Amino acid sequence: MKKAKELRELTDEELERELIDLKDELFRLRFQMATGQLDNPLRIREVRRNFARTKTIVRERELTKERGDSIELGQDG
Repeated sequence: MKKAKELRELTDEELERELIDLKDELFRLRFQMATGQLDNPLRIREVRRNFARTKTIVRERELTKERGDSIELGQDG
């Protein structure tokens, strides 16, 4: 589990890769849950939270870029 501080140190491409990996893992875990093969159901919660944490960092960066663009254009954010 990566902390928000560690995620902020990653590049945009690394964050996108992390999101893809987490989404794939969540799919596999849900499939295992449905078939009764999941050993640790709490892992689903961990992965879901990591996914949300990563998406939050991505969104923060998007908003920062948008805010920077509007300031350069002389618009209020």
